[in-house]
Amino acid sequence: MSENQNSSQVTDEDKNVEYEDVCYICRRPEHTAGKMIHIQNNVCICSDCMQKTFDSMNSGGFNMGDFMNMNMSVGKMPNISMINLSELQDTVPMSQKIKKKAPKEKKAAPVLDIHSIPAPHKIKARLDEYVVGQEQAKKVMSVAVYNHYKRVMSGEKDGVDIEKSNMLMIGPTGCGKTYLVKTLARLLDVPLAITDATSLTEAGYIGDDIESVVSKLLAAADNDVERAEKGIIFIDEIDKIAKKRNTNQRDVSGESVQQGMLKLLEGAEIDVPVGAGSKNAMVPMTTVDTKDILFICGGAFPDLEDIIKERLNKSAAIGFKSDLKDRYDEDENILSKVEVEDVRKFGMIPEFLGRLPVLFTLEALTEEMLVKILVEPKNAILKQYIRLLEMDEVDLEFDQGALSAVAKKAKEKKVGARALRAIIEEFMLDIMYEIPKDDNIGRVVITKDYIERKGGPTIQMRSAPALQEQAR
Repeated sequence: MSENQNSSQVTDEDKNVEYEDVCYICRRPEHTAGKMIHIQNNVCICSDCMQKTFDSMNSGGFNMGDFMNMNMSVGKMPNISMINLSELQDTVPMSQKIKKKAPKEKKAAPVLDIHSIPAPHKIKARLDEYVVGQEQAKKVMSVAVYNHYKRVMSGEKDGVDIEKSNMLMIGPTGCGKTYLVKTLARLLDVPLAITDATSLTEAGYIGDDIESVVSKLLAAADNDVERAEKGIIFIDEIDKIAKKRNTNQRDVSGESVQQGMLKLLEGAEIDVPVGAGSKNAMVPMTTVDTKDILFICGGAFPDLEDIIKERLNKSAAIGFKSDLKDRYDEDENILSKVEVEDVRKFGMIPEFLGRLPVLFTLEALTEEMLVKILVEPKNAILKQYIRLLEMDEVDLEFDQGALSAVAKKAKEKKVGARALRAIIEEFMLDIMYEIPKDDNIGRVVITKDYIERKGGPTIQMRSAPALQEQAR
């Protein structure tokens, strides 16, 4: 055998190892659909699509043998078109292959194991390493998660069935609602699905079906149904499905979505598609039981403050002891006084709120909290930039005045902690661009004057021995 033939043979073998087959009908890869059936001209069809083809033919009142006999005698059956495999000889093989993903590294042991059911104070201690402030919210979430997984592990004993502790969190934008849930799921090493309620609509309308939130959790669990049934689903922007007021149109993305979610929150067996976001004939279905899935709903609930103020002012509106109408206008944490009645008046139906028994709020971020967010968490923003400049062998430092100036600018934007990243990116742009040009720079200090655009950062050059050491 010649060298060219050997090289071509090795190349073909490498391709087979590096690429995987894709079903010609449903377009799912082999790692999702399972073992492929190879027919003429290297056409691949998964077993699900092959079975559905046979089922559809049998349901038509004839079997495969009759079909073949009729096809040979008549020549062609009406309203049935067969695939001409000869036309696919050149195009099918490469179009039916996708590159395999690199194997994932083995994950380290989880920090918190749900089988050992860590105590609430241990869960909160781990959250404290990543989340600044929000003491009450972290305490509530720790207890709720602790009770939920005790319920999952214990099951029903002596006729006592513990109800789920689904949560509803309310807080202004940028205060850390999503970040809290992400951190909690990562520490517990359970699958987490995060979805927005804005895209959910009543079944049959354009948009995501309500069951799509469960299919996302199944995908996060690598299609492991048993693992998904002990996961966490976080539904953000839950305030967007409130009942619409003063509308003559059908409310397909409001109250009807709340009613459709009742069975999910309480616990029911839901048929969800595997490997797809919506149901269709070519996607296999599986059943997921939601009774052990923890649901956490969150939202900013704009204008809820006005409802709370109206209730508080109505309690003493007449007489010498009456409150001023503007008494609560400057209270940033007015949401902490929320009650279930206020949320119901906002537009959430009572049946929905009844399935979210744990209601808590998050505080608005102060300038002091924003400064701590910059430097204290394990993955703080400044620690990320310090690590980036360490790769260029440059030390980065922010003085206290600069931190306060950044926090003040972020507070003015009124978008919470999200503003910190944008401000730091703006002021670090020129520094990150200029530093790689000069190897003599050894230290950069960000000052208050630089943040306030009254001066520049302090740059210190390397000493002569340090430069000699670097040259070696």
